[in-house]
Amino acid sequence: MTRNILIITGDYTEDYETYAVKQMLELVGYNVHLVSPGKKSGDFIVTAVHDFLPGEQTYTELKGHRIQLNFDFDKVDTEIYHGLFLPGGRCSEFLRLDDRVIEIVKDFDTKKKPIAAVCHGAQVLTAANIVSGIKCTAYPACRPEVQQAGGIYQDIAVDDAVVDKHIVSGKAWPCHPKLIQLFISLLGTKITHN
Repeated sequence: MTRNILIITGDYTEDYETYAVKQMLELVGYNVHLVSPGKKSGDFIVTAVHDFLPGEQTYTELKGHRIQLNFDFDKVDTEIYHGLFLPGGRCSEFLRLDDRVIEIVKDFDTKKKPIAAVCHGAQVLTAANIVSGIKCTAYPACRPEVQQAGGIYQDIAVDDAVVDKHIVSGKAWPCHPKLIQLFISLLGTKITHN
């Protein structure tokens, strides 16, 4: 049986946190729907690559790829999905203001379906008010929001991830190996080597 994963994203999502994650999940056999409010299958979103340059106090934003969406946001039915992934980037700023996005996140949470968030994706979790009492992490600038929403912010290495109940989170794209490992484990996927 094919398992479906929903990735909610939008313009100026972090490139690696969106497309690389989609590819990793497809690699292990998931059917991934990439959606964005107000957009349909075949529409494009623009991305940004966030990176740190020597001597600068925060990340820089470089032009990323155009990514084609493969499902209509308006057709999302949470019943068909086994997990939800929320990438970071500036898209989180407007996704957290979308009532339907918040409704979808709350539905996954109520049903205890696995939810993964990376970087600024935690802004969507806090707007949905689902992190109270949950150990989680995010890009460090999001720490005050996580704490104000009652989350127990974990200051971990950038290449690590945190899981608490059905929610897994990471600070930024260097955490992908650990984040995806924990996420697919929550989804019930086991990878073995012969």
